[in-house]
Amino acid sequence: MFDFLKAKTANYKIPDEQVMSVYKSYRLKALFSVFFGYLFYYIVRNNFTLSTPYLMQELELSKTQVGLLSSCMLIAYGISKGVMSSLADKASPKIYMATGLILCSLINIGLGFSFAFWMFAIFVILNGIFQGMGVGPSFITLANWFPRSERGVAGAIWNISHNVGGGIVAPIIGCSLALLGTEHWRLACYIIPAILTIFAAFIVFGFGKNSPVQEGLPELKNIVKEDAIAVKKTEHAPENMSAWQIFCLYALKNKNAWFVALVDVFVYMIRFGIISWLPIYLLHEKGFSKGEMSIAFLFFEWAAIPSTLFAGYLSDKLFKGRRMPLAIISMILIFICLISYWKSDSLLMVTISAACVGCLIYVPQFLASVQTMEVVPSFAVGSAVGLRGFCSYIFGASLGTALFGVFVDKFGWDAGFYLLIAAVILCIFFCVLSHFGALELERNSKKAASVK
Repeated sequence: MFDFLKAKTANYKIPDEQVMSVYKSYRLKALFSVFFGYLFYYIVRNNFTLSTPYLMQELELSKTQVGLLSSCMLIAYGISKGVMSSLADKASPKIYMATGLILCSLINIGLGFSFAFWMFAIFVILNGIFQGMGVGPSFITLANWFPRSERGVAGAIWNISHNVGGGIVAPIIGCSLALLGTEHWRLACYIIPAILTIFAAFIVFGFGKNSPVQEGLPELKNIVKEDAIAVKKTEHAPENMSAWQIFCLYALKNKNAWFVALVDVFVYMIRFGIISWLPIYLLHEKGFSKGEMSIAFLFFEWAAIPSTLFAGYLSDKLFKGRRMPLAIISMILIFICLISYWKSDSLLMVTISAACVGCLIYVPQFLASVQTMEVVPSFAVGSAVGLRGFCSYIFGASLGTALFGVFVDKFGWDAGFYLLIAAVILCIFFCVLSHFGALELERNSKKAASVK
């Protein structure tokens, strides 16, 4: 790893009487930095989806080819998410995240000057690779600064960065197109989001924080008393363990990390099956105008904000840190809304159904991400996030984009929606397994504590 990416421990200590006030200030800045940073990762990722109608028209691409481009980025992102998140365990979260934002911005500028299918394919793959530098530092920061009793709310606040970023990209591109004209769609869809993201990278670097110890504070367990934990945690990795060894021991051989990963596979399959094809489906199949499609796209992303925050609060307070029961309830409701989105011909009902799916789909996704932090030691969070991210994008997102596109091309839109309904059922199954796995960890932890 490059030296400039590595975390460095402060050569000073915060005085005891200032520890709590500094901790509260730093953790808010840390949360803001990962929220703001990940928001902009989505701006330079989801902008490609909004460019696909123009891309299809200019390059005369089929739905399968568009799905292939989207799938190339997501597969590259999935592989990168596994590797980059594991490497993030050894890096400075703020520097790592800011560097990834700058690299994604440069790739988007390259997209703006592309004119052939193969050029777009190369740049979307590179974008997917550098996108993998965003999520690992986010989870590591949350695990470093928030105890389990507060991770539901903190995780929910961070998680809505997906929705704010994914939702705000449509107004950014829409305003740019209105000012520049559709003939300059490349500038509006790629260059302007890239310039904004470069500025965001410097804000992340300025506000971001490493671990409490690296910022001159005591370890988190010595600042905040945690309530009942789901797994006995060791605060420090053995000195002789590499990132690969941590990944193998604490993620690859951990059945609970696999259960959470498989929950995410089917959540992502549903999410990308809807969002990646929403512009084309609404324009071509439902007869929406581009303005109506943009409104539905925005509602899909922003409707999740209140539901995610509420779900985070409920999982902390009502379910006492148990994340999966609420995820199961959300998936049952998604099943109903998905059928409405598919079968309704009403402009209003289709928009409401899309908003409801968006409102609910991020709940199990974020609950799975919080559970990931709780089934491994704190020093292995990046590795567990990497495993989950690899599976969710390589299998889940690619099934929701490329396979969905093939099904629609060959068998029609109904076949694509049958695929998503099957994903809902399988997601519920793995939510149940993950829940029982977490209960087993909790019992083992309490048993070990009673022996002491």
